[in-house]
Amino acid sequence: MSNAAVDELLMRLGPDKVKVGGEIPLRNWSDASGLEPASPLALVLPRTTEDVSAALAICHAHGQAVVTQGGLTGLAGGAHPGEGEVALSLERMVGVEELDRSSSTLTALAGTPLHLVQQAADDAGLMCGIDLGARGSCTIGGNVATNAGGNQVLRYGMARKNVLGLEAVLADGTVVRSLNKMMKNNAGYDWTQLFIGSEGTLGVVTRVVVALHPKPVGVQTAVLAVSSTSDAIAVLRGLERSLPAGLLVFEAMWREMYEIATTSIGVAAPIEQGHDLYLLVEAPGGAAAFEAALAGLYEDGLVLDAVIAKSQAERDGFWALRESVYEYDRHFSKGVGFDISIPLDRLSEAIDALRRDLPAAFRGVVWVAFGHIADSNIHLQIMPPDLTDFVRKAVEQLVYDHTKRLGGSVSAEHGIGRIKRSYLGMTRSAPELALMASVKRALDPKDILNPGRIL
Repeated sequence: MSNAAVDELLMRLGPDKVKVGGEIPLRNWSDASGLEPASPLALVLPRTTEDVSAALAICHAHGQAVVTQGGLTGLAGGAHPGEGEVALSLERMVGVEELDRSSSTLTALAGTPLHLVQQAADDAGLMCGIDLGARGSCTIGGNVATNAGGNQVLRYGMARKNVLGLEAVLADGTVVRSLNKMMKNNAGYDWTQLFIGSEGTLGVVTRVVVALHPKPVGVQTAVLAVSSTSDAIAVLRGLERSLPAGLLVFEAMWREMYEIATTSIGVAAPIEQGHDLYLLVEAPGGAAAFEAALAGLYEDGLVLDAVIAKSQAERDGFWALRESVYEYDRHFSKGVGFDISIPLDRLSEAIDALRRDLPAAFRGVVWVAFGHIADSNIHLQIMPPDLTDFVRKAVEQLVYDHTKRLGGSVSAEHGIGRIKRSYLGMTRSAPELALMASVKRALDPKDILNPGRIL
């Protein structure tokens, strides 16, 4: 059927940049959230910021809803097309445009996959502080739009802390640009921070200036066994005090995950099963200081067992434990994933409550907990034997009720999107939600940008 906005998009940008009907690839029908695939009304494939500006100006004039797509790796449904939405994919806007060694910055187009940003930094003898499991397919623009976290937040912070400048296109096609490379730039409102984590609801990010870091030297890796969640936190604080160069990674795998990884998934077990919690720890600075720090914690009774990687192959094996969750689709029924934050002084209580309530509420459930606990973030994968819509809602309610009760957040690093929208009020107050709505109205008065996401 004819649509005035699509007709104008085709006329202005041409069939190479605007696809309709059967020309729209299936990959653009969904993201990684698991929602039912749906064909967008049209797919716009801009090559430049000017193309994005033209497309949004047309859609704004017609009141046409637009969903922005990056690497489509999001788990909250933010990039999943809604009914009657035009998909705007930045997959052609790829490339590292500048690497400034003096400023230790990198400027890239928003559609550039994260691993290419990382490789460019590495080639220059530097590193990108943003790192996550989807690095091979997620994009730097998507990382910014969702304020991505990942494995190294403890040392380098969320995406927000690694971004110095942005270029973005507003709902009406206006281009705003602050490709700042300076650490200090306190000239008025820092509008770029508003766009980081906005999930495409306030504008479309088209360029990113990333701050780079020196490469850590002499990185050591170990798997530790501890007897409780509270002991794991004590180990964290002990390592922070004793390691001269600090920590790089502090990942937790509770016993349910470790047992599945070393049985069903088949990952080699560096430490025997039976402990309550296993930690994957990495730190720069050389072997002697690392071994001394672990020995001190062992003597204090906080670490029950420890294995230090002596080769890259052993290090890869340790990481295979943490990443074993990516193999669950091959071994278990479909599950519900959670990305929550819990205050560390309530984390033991959270794990105890889940261990008590999940099996009682869902007979035969398989579930695991793991995450980056140094930054309060834990992930859950919960797999009931029969995952109906009713069961999914019941699982979500149970997890988020505990999250709210413990003063946590329903989203630590994956955003809100469409899937968590109804639970946002459990983490944010009514005045906060009203403020968000005011900002949205000011920047997108026709509500065409990712409508129904977040708010």
